[in-house]
Amino acid sequence: MKKKVLAVLLTVSMVAGLTAGCQVSTSSESTDSGDSGEATEEEAADDGVTVLSDADLEGREEITMWFWGAEPYAQEAMKELLVDKYNASQDEYQLVVEFRPSVDADMNTALAANQGPDIVYGSGPSFVMPLVEAGKLENMDRYAEEYGWQDKILDAYYQAGTVDGSLYSLVNGMSTLGVFYNKKVLEDNGWAVPTTIEEMESIMDQALEKGMYASVTGNKGWQAVNENYVSLMLTHIAGPDTMYKVLTDAESWTCDEVKAAIEKTKEWWDKDYLAGDDYVNLNYSESLQLLADEKSPFFIGPSIAFQWAASYFTDDKAENLGFIPFPATEQVPETTYTLGGACTLSINANAEDSHKDEAAKIIDMMMNAEFMQEMTAAWPGYWGTPLKDLSTVDTSEMGYLSTTFVDVVKSISDAVNNGNFGYYDNMFCPPATQTQIINIEEVWYDTVSVDDYLQELDETFQEEYDEGIAPSVPEPGAN
Repeated sequence: MKKKVLAVLLTVSMVAGLTAGCQVSTSSESTDSGDSGEATEEEAADDGVTVLSDADLEGREEITMWFWGAEPYAQEAMKELLVDKYNASQDEYQLVVEFRPSVDADMNTALAANQGPDIVYGSGPSFVMPLVEAGKLENMDRYAEEYGWQDKILDAYYQAGTVDGSLYSLVNGMSTLGVFYNKKVLEDNGWAVPTTIEEMESIMDQALEKGMYASVTGNKGWQAVNENYVSLMLTHIAGPDTMYKVLTDAESWTCDEVKAAIEKTKEWWDKDYLAGDDYVNLNYSESLQLLADEKSPFFIGPSIAFQWAASYFTDDKAENLGFIPFPATEQVPETTYTLGGACTLSINANAEDSHKDEAAKIIDMMMNAEFMQEMTAAWPGYWGTPLKDLSTVDTSEMGYLSTTFVDVVKSISDAVNNGNFGYYDNMFCPPATQTQIINIEEVWYDTVSVDDYLQELDETFQEEYDEGIAPSVPEPGAN
């Protein structure tokens, strides 16, 4: 079993460049470390890593955390609202954060050698599972009890971080797949905000007739964008109940409901709904620029895209941006969200015991409404903390995009509380299964048939499920 797990770790490491947290490669700016000019920031030019440390605290023990290569403004927000606050809360330790463009690959390499940071960044439960099986992550049950995490975190998100009933990771922020839209484009063309998939498809058809893009997203530089469309259709065409059975091995990936979902992605591809021939030439930044420039009514993608939208929906364009959950379908008529996360936070099993305690304290600092409020004001789109109660998050001093993002997070929280959710594959599928889903282009380009694609997907999942590396799956409709 251990040899199989280590092989999986190597597989994850190779795939990590594509799937790292949904952030690393989705923006032309996202891999730029930048320099805010602060004396406490140092950049290692050879590998693009930016280190937040404080020379005035050199005598303290370091608690280390690695993170993805966020933009300079986001790094500054983390410095002020997490690093500085923690460092000021005691006089024995200092938190040192490294922003790494290749964080997932770096993390796997370090952990495999029993090294790495005290606080472990992960791209989701599917990334975490092999690390748990290999004994690289600390069981956090005692910290969950100490800080009351299970009582305050949404059940579905808490369960997603468990393995065999024990907690090994916490999702730092809710993310979902939905539809960003340009309000002005809809108004100028007399289009109402769609509430059903048929209404949305009608608008996309009309947009194409007018010489616009039906929607704008693309997988340039990050093939994993493909999984967004598969996850959406698995949620809204196959349905959450079917997918719960599939992900818990009670139903086959070859069933009629899943087949209908995959066929729907193929239909959208053939109709040029996915930016047509330019799908392979667009990344998130370029797509959001086109949306802001009124070249399309829609951008279909993850809610974390709010953090990049802020660069394009500026000044008089800011309030043109809207966001809705994916419209209702015949199979799923109620408001339902595909459940995803920005990243996971874990504790290195090989860290010193005192460092583990401090790591848990720091993670807890990030798992409360006050932190979400402060971070979202400065960094919209990323820190949608998965709390059962978000009533204390005050948006009165926030800008439009931050306020809109908080509204989205509250809506997701309400839906999850009511059990109305489906499954983002990078949260709930084991690694090789996720890779197979990303390879949906084989179907889109008619390289393989839908039936053959699903047969291979089913065989891949079954092997991983039998090896015990499938993530824990919360049941929809269960409160």
